[in-house]
Amino acid sequence: METTSGDYGQPRDEQELAAAAEVMQQSYAMSAADALAWAQRVGRDDLRLLRHDGQVVGTLVYMKMGQWYGGRSVPTVGVGGVGVHPVYRGHGTATTLMTHLLRDARATGAPLSTLYPATQPLYRRVGYEQAGARYEYRVQVPSLSFHERPLSLRAIEARDEAAITECYQRTARSRQGWLDRGAYVWSRVRTPRDGQAHGYLVEGTSGVEGYLYVVRKQLQGWKQELLLSDFVANTREAALRLWSFLGDHQSLATEAVWFGGGDEPLLRMLKEQTYSVKLHMHWMIRVLDVATALQARGWPAGFSGTLHLEVEDELFPENHGRFVLEVSDGEARVRRGGEGRMAMNVRTLSSLYTGFMSAEALRTMGAFVRVDDASVRTAMALFSGPPPSIRDMF
Repeated sequence: METTSGDYGQPRDEQELAAAAEVMQQSYAMSAADALAWAQRVGRDDLRLLRHDGQVVGTLVYMKMGQWYGGRSVPTVGVGGVGVHPVYRGHGTATTLMTHLLRDARATGAPLSTLYPATQPLYRRVGYEQAGARYEYRVQVPSLSFHERPLSLRAIEARDEAAITECYQRTARSRQGWLDRGAYVWSRVRTPRDGQAHGYLVEGTSGVEGYLYVVRKQLQGWKQELLLSDFVANTREAALRLWSFLGDHQSLATEAVWFGGGDEPLLRMLKEQTYSVKLHMHWMIRVLDVATALQARGWPAGFSGTLHLEVEDELFPENHGRFVLEVSDGEARVRRGGEGRMAMNVRTLSSLYTGFMSAEALRTMGAFVRVDDASVRTAMALFSGPPPSIRDMF
């Protein structure tokens, strides 16, 4: 029953969509109704199946989006909802499914693929590696004693969608790794699965300066928890108004909860450390196209440097071999050849690419096949920047 090959593609009809929902149901302990609703919400365009002898044995959600690196949006294929029919587990099905997915994604021209791992060995086998973090913040609402209301606040309406997107982009483009959201991820923000979200925005002279989406989760008794599927402020005035809005819930709400990186600037405005920051998960990326990925991202302005790389990639021969990376004033050029002074597998390149692990840390852990001191110093400067993070779960 080995599924080392298989027929991969989008659902062909409603019957296959229902079969995919059944795999999701058994993989994620969902009700049949919830699993079918999930499959229908994703739709045929963004669902991928693996078939064996005509039966659907594996599923995943395929998301076209981007990630911000160095102020530029790099196309990536997000992967979620990976599931395998229980009968076909332990037979290489998930590895086969992911191999098909990666070839499919590379063929579209996307240089990266991004996911949250339920299990790391599977994804490491096909070239993914840890590349950033997602943190959970919990703030005690009764401690929010903000009384300034410098901006007006109102409920978000359908006509605000473009302005909200632009407001998010102004913050996201400066945060290493944050998503350049596609339709699927925006739907997770506006219509999360764990309840109904209500959106509120704040406006200044330049338009929308901040917003949040909140799901009010009922706790024991009359108390509630405020789950923020998004919380963005581009100015201090916007942050003050949104904090005061959350503080207005103090008679009923215990905590406000949201997600982001380890360097959340909104926490700096709190009078006391009446909050907790906890690692939620490390996410992983897979470099699909070495040259395109390096050329697509932004680099430190005013700095020039050259790295002679050598990459090992068992899945994509196009990535295998030597490359010269030349960076100057925020732009990169990549060409074949060079001396291969910094040699690594494609997984090590993932951690280096995002800045999640420094070249010195990777050398300490023996992640390079070979490397010299000069290359480490250059890589430390080139791949510097804010710690990579993602706000969204997908």
